[in-house]
Amino acid sequence: MKNLLQALNPLKSILLIVVMCAASRANGQQVKPSNGGYAPVNGIEVYYEVYGEGKPLILLHGAFMTIEGNWAELIPELSKNRKVIAIELQGHGHTPFSDRKLSYATLAHDVEGVMDYLKIDSADVAGYSMGGSVAYKFAIQAPKRLKKLVIISSTYKSSGWLPEITNAFKYWKPGLFMNTPMKAAYDAIAPDKTKWTKFIGQMIAFAQEPFDFGDDNISKISAPVLIIAGDNDGLDKIELAKTYKLLGGGVSADLAPMPKSQLAIVPSQGHVSLMMQTTTVLTYLNNFLK
Repeated sequence: MKNLLQALNPLKSILLIVVMCAASRANGQQVKPSNGGYAPVNGIEVYYEVYGEGKPLILLHGAFMTIEGNWAELIPELSKNRKVIAIELQGHGHTPFSDRKLSYATLAHDVEGVMDYLKIDSADVAGYSMGGSVAYKFAIQAPKRLKKLVIISSTYKSSGWLPEITNAFKYWKPGLFMNTPMKAAYDAIAPDKTKWTKFIGQMIAFAQEPFDFGDDNISKISAPVLIIAGDNDGLDKIELAKTYKLLGGGVSADLAPMPKSQLAIVPSQGHVSLMMQTTTVLTYLNNFLK
C-alpha cells in the first residue's frame, strides 16, 4: 500500500497544480487575448490565443493543463512587450480530442502548423513539463524557426526523470481521474465533454511510452536555451547537468567564454511549486529573452 501511495504522488501533484492555479487566477491580473481561435493543422483543429505585440513568444503547457491553468500569472507580464501565442495541444482545453496517435513529433509539427497559420516565420518557444518536451522536439525538427528556447521542469528523454516518476505512471488508470478538478476543468471548456475517458486513456498511454530524442540531436541545437528546474522537481539532476553540457554549458567562464545557454536551479521547489514562483520564473524569462 505504501508503494502504491508513493506511486500516486505525481497524480496528486497534477491535481494540486490545477487547484493552485485556479486560486491564483482568482487573485491575479486578468487580460483578454487580442486574437484567438482554431488553426487547421495536421488533420485537427488546434486552439490558440494571442496576447500583446512585439517579437513572438510561443507558450506550451504541461500535461492535462490549459493556457489559463499553466500561464495565467505569466501572460499579463510577458505580453507587455511581446506577442505571446499560447497553444492548447491535442485534446487539451479547447482543442478537440482526436484519435490521432499522440507523439512528440506530431505535437511539434502542430506548433509549426499554428505558426504557418499565423504567418510567423520564427519565434522564441517556452514549454513546461510535457510542453517542454514538445519544445525540445520542435527545436530538433524546425531549427530555423526557433530563436530562443526555454525549458521549464522538463526533459527530452524518459530517463531524464527520476525512476520513481516514470514508475508511477504504471499505476495510472482512467478511474483515478474521475471527480477531480481536472475533470471539472475539462467539462468547463472541452468542445465535446463525452471524450473525457478517451482523452485520459490516450494521455496515460502517452505518459507510459518511453521516449528519447537523442543526445546528438540535443547537442546540435544552435539556439540559446534556458533550462529552469526546481531542485526537487522530479528531474534527475545528474542527467540535467549532462543536458546542459550538451548545450555548451558547464564550463569555467573565467577561463572560457560564457555559454549562450543558461541553467537555473530554483531552491526548495518541486515540479508543482516551481510554476507558482511567478516572479522568479518571470525574471529568468525576461533576462534571457531580451
